[in-house]
Amino acid sequence: MEYTSLGRTGLQVSKLCLGTMNFGPKTVEADSFKIMDKALALGINFFDTANVYGWKLGEGVTEQIVGRWFAQGGKRREQVVLATKVYGKMGKQPTDRGLSAYHIRRACEDSLRRLQTDHIDLYQMHHIDRSAPWEEIWQAMETLVAQGKVLYVGSSNFPGWQLARAQEAAKNRHFLGLVSEQSLYNLRARTIELEVIPACRAYGLGLIPWSPLGGGLLGGMKEKVSGSRRMDEDTLKEYLEARKQIEAYEALCERLGEQPADVALAWLLANPVVTAPIIGPRTLDQLKGSLRALKIHLKTGTLKELDQLFPGPGGEAPEAYAW
Repeated sequence: MEYTSLGRTGLQVSKLCLGTMNFGPKTVEADSFKIMDKALALGINFFDTANVYGWKLGEGVTEQIVGRWFAQGGKRREQVVLATKVYGKMGKQPTDRGLSAYHIRRACEDSLRRLQTDHIDLYQMHHIDRSAPWEEIWQAMETLVAQGKVLYVGSSNFPGWQLARAQEAAKNRHFLGLVSEQSLYNLRARTIELEVIPACRAYGLGLIPWSPLGGGLLGGMKEKVSGSRRMDEDTLKEYLEARKQIEAYEALCERLGEQPADVALAWLLANPVVTAPIIGPRTLDQLKGSLRALKIHLKTGTLKELDQLFPGPGGEAPEAYAW
């Protein structure tokens, strides 16, 4: 496993982040435990979850699964850089969501209880809350940091201008502020190259891409279409709309002698702003397969080919290769 700093911090995290969103809804608890055990054995020390995962209102199903895994002991918790999130609706009351100081405090306590730990290493704001001023948000986060319940604060799904607002407000308070941003980013979804990535570079934020395989479309569709694996209607519709593009991509991967999923991850890892793409394996085989991406070093010519197949929001972005 390879490790890197989380943004401008001294914290070392694995260059692949284990996403747990499937734990509960798609992967049963016993298999989730096996995946987390194997991830640790492979050197993956960065785990990401959220209080809303599990999709049962207020239950925090996935956090509970992770918490019961920690409770088995064996220094599991000590080996993990644990990231979770706050913002989503966790109850029926109007105070049960958002980034008010009231909700941040309660949500943190609830996550700590479900995760069976005394601190969260990276507490991420899942979305921007336009009704909560930064003075209120940072006061709440400063309190949690001072209490030792949170070590670092991150964001997720923030636009670039809000990253700038957050950091300037934190700087005025002499607070570290954000250390990372978690965004949708893959070969087919490159909008964040316009404002979010430049903001991350300017403020020293680590970038944690979610959906690195574009909802599975970059994970090898040829095999899925020709095989017996079922696809949901939305994925099939997206594939049919982008079929020529995906087929050309898979032909390029074939020439490279690599799996499409591995090339998609390697493309993200080639960007020095990227800390760790989030992989969300449903099985042990999927987990182990992801490590191949760390060994792939895409040449400039290949990067340009990929840029032509999947143009960024500004067309071919030459500076992309100077990252």
